[in-house]
Amino acid sequence: MDWIYVGLGLIILLLGGDVLVKGAVNLSLRLGIPALIVSLTIVAFGTSAPELLIAVQAVTEGAPGIAMGNVVGSNTANILLVLGVPAIMTGLHSSECNTRKTYLYMILASLIFVGACFAGPLTWVHGIGFLAVLGFILFDQAREANAYRKAGANCAPCDLEEVEGADDNMPGWQIGLFLVLGLIGLPLGAELLVEGAVDIARDFGISETVIGLTLVAVGTSLPELATVVMAALRRQADVALGNVIGSNMFNLLAIIGIAALIGDIPVDQQFLRLDLWVMLGASLLLAPFVFLRWNITRVWGVLFCVLYVGYICAILS
Repeated sequence: MDWIYVGLGLIILLLGGDVLVKGAVNLSLRLGIPALIVSLTIVAFGTSAPELLIAVQAVTEGAPGIAMGNVVGSNTANILLVLGVPAIMTGLHSSECNTRKTYLYMILASLIFVGACFAGPLTWVHGIGFLAVLGFILFDQAREANAYRKAGANCAPCDLEEVEGADDNMPGWQIGLFLVLGLIGLPLGAELLVEGAVDIARDFGISETVIGLTLVAVGTSLPELATVVMAALRRQADVALGNVIGSNMFNLLAIIGIAALIGDIPVDQQFLRLDLWVMLGASLLLAPFVFLRWNITRVWGVLFCVLYVGYICAILS
């Protein structure tokens, strides 16, 4: 049954990622705001729902190592694997979109999180602080989206009217249906996959922290991977990058923030020695693509994936 859960979860994830991207792009077109803003909120939070469910469940059941490993491992996988695989398939035209501000927010969230971990364990005080920072970021994004609406303009380099899959005539009920199906399907698919994968891993005697950093992290990153692959195939680089950046911010600030309100989260020395630095390094690796407007080509995609495989091998060894 575990292998059946894994296969069924993958199918649901791919279908959910497809309809969520369609719904998000057309919602942004209907509201007159950039797809980047929508992907930073609806898409990013929807694809991070599995991480939230796993983290809360892990802390409640006295397994905080899975919660920490899930978030740290997912953020690393989101950049190296989730951007690397689509880049190998089609390349990502990241030079076409301006993500500097949101990227800086992600780096800020990463630095705050790393600093809090070194002052750990993470308690309800840290949780409130993380959620407050996320609230400020969301408020700023909402203010920016409102300014776009008032100006009646879209992001010029990411004009939705030229994006494949955008449909001016798509009815509101269909947009809503796509979003609902995506937001429900992604967590469901990830839950099935993670449940099967964790049971299989435990049969081989893998530790809680390693499970969190590898199988659970990759499993809960599959919604982001499915969404970014579909966005890349439709040449919607803004949705792809916005999803990864938004998901990483949500993972650090909301997921750990909420989990820390439920119970204290100790920080294992392994995170302080290696995993937090790998996560931060992967985040900084995006800087040239954001500030110098480089495209994430197939060569970079291969490099990202090789780095991720090397990281996983280091953990397992």
